[in-house]
Amino acid sequence: MRGLYSSKAKIRHQIFTEIARLAYSRKQEIDPDDFQYFWEGISQLTPTERKVFDLYLEGKNAKEILAIMHGSFSKEEMLDRIADYHENDIAEAFELLSESERKSWYQMFGPEQIAEIFSYIDDPDSYLKELPLDEAAKVLSFMDSDDAVDILDEMDHSTQEKLVGLLDEESGHDIKMILSYEDDEMGSKMTTNFIVIHNNLTIRQAMRELVQQAGENDNISTVYVLDENDKFYGAIDLKDLIVARQEDNLEDIISTSYPYVNDHEMIDDCIERIKDYAEDSIPVLTEDKQLIGVITAQDLVEVVDDAMGEDYAKLAGLTAEEDLEETTTESMKKRLPWLIVLLFLGMIVSSVVGAFESVVAVIPIVMCFQSLILDMAGNVGTQSLAVTIRVLMDEQLTTKQKLMLVVKEMKVGFANGLFLGFMAWIFLGLYICVIKGYPIHHAMMVSGCVGISLVTAMVISSMVGTLIPMLFKKINIDPAVASGPLITTVNDLVAIIVYYGLAMLFLIDLLHVSG
Repeated sequence: MRGLYSSKAKIRHQIFTEIARLAYSRKQEIDPDDFQYFWEGISQLTPTERKVFDLYLEGKNAKEILAIMHGSFSKEEMLDRIADYHENDIAEAFELLSESERKSWYQMFGPEQIAEIFSYIDDPDSYLKELPLDEAAKVLSFMDSDDAVDILDEMDHSTQEKLVGLLDEESGHDIKMILSYEDDEMGSKMTTNFIVIHNNLTIRQAMRELVQQAGENDNISTVYVLDENDKFYGAIDLKDLIVARQEDNLEDIISTSYPYVNDHEMIDDCIERIKDYAEDSIPVLTEDKQLIGVITAQDLVEVVDDAMGEDYAKLAGLTAEEDLEETTTESMKKRLPWLIVLLFLGMIVSSVVGAFESVVAVIPIVMCFQSLILDMAGNVGTQSLAVTIRVLMDEQLTTKQKLMLVVKEMKVGFANGLFLGFMAWIFLGLYICVIKGYPIHHAMMVSGCVGISLVTAMVISSMVGTLIPMLFKKINIDPAVASGPLITTVNDLVAIIVYYGLAMLFLIDLLHVSG
């Protein structure tokens, strides 16, 4: 019974995965009721039918397409057979062909179908280079403008200029417009693939306009609306337009408060705002409210992914992500400035350690636990840093809320410190007594000092990890860039002062421990 359940669960997971892939690739919604019917049908498959379905889930289509491509069919028959498969499957098979085989197929498919196939390939620029420039330009002209720009960005400047010059007038205009924006501006991520109508149309006229434009633009889930001055007016959900009666007023189904972004708006400034709307696409407007493009859900996912990569890089003290093709010199330029700053801060930490030579001379064993205090303080500070940077994304955060965050992080640091400090007191005391051969009272005093230092260092590190990014945010310095490497070094300094300071105060001055 357990095995049967596991098998069904696995199949159901596969089905969900496949439906998600199809829905995404074909830009269709899957109705929950339709899925239920589908699931009921799957559960009634015969063993033979189940095998066929499993083959489909395992990507057998690509192998079937390869068999057709390598078969002895006429051109017409071959294209007719391949037409039964989805472009994603054709793309998968396409990548398995040799360069010479692909070149023969470029001519057979034609630029429009090649463009559709390229939209499902991870690195289409490498395959586009296999085509003559004029043929490559034709392929780009059939692609969505944002996809074409992504490919062009991967090419050298000379080739990019040549290809743009060979594009047809409409495609060239859209691609040049997108390329004119900086990489950190919303305009650089938009596409010109969208449907637009005017607000003075009837329901019937709006539907007719939708059908006419759908041949060129397949992003039809949301229909955008302009006013009599060709300024952005609002948006219509496709479903609302379909179910509307002919006698209904178009104005009644237009969302005039639909979210939008400006073309020159910084990605980091608006990404949190627009992702909360969960819309299929977000319009991109100029300063005078002209609609020039849209940010699709797919584009938004890529933008968020890029932003996360940037954040990880910033936490490491880098200004941007590195890639495999980046030169050694370029990587050095990104890393070296912060490393120089940290070198001098490290010198300060070392000088502080040197100031406590007298403690080490009297109780040498305290050096054994220095790294423990430093590591735990650093870990706690980094945790508080990550929480704080995330919270600081909210621009409406009040002073009271910031203060509450500082207090909360210090409470967490104190609670965790108490637990870990108690464990350190017991286990390190036993270690010093049994392994190192110190008297039990002597060992427990040393481990007690370690435990108290751990609590104190964790509380202070939590506070530092919260206050430093807030300070940088206040003075308009990116807290992610500035805080990451700095927190580690500052927490090292804090931990050293706390640990050796307490060792001197309690163990030497008060308890007169030695040896």
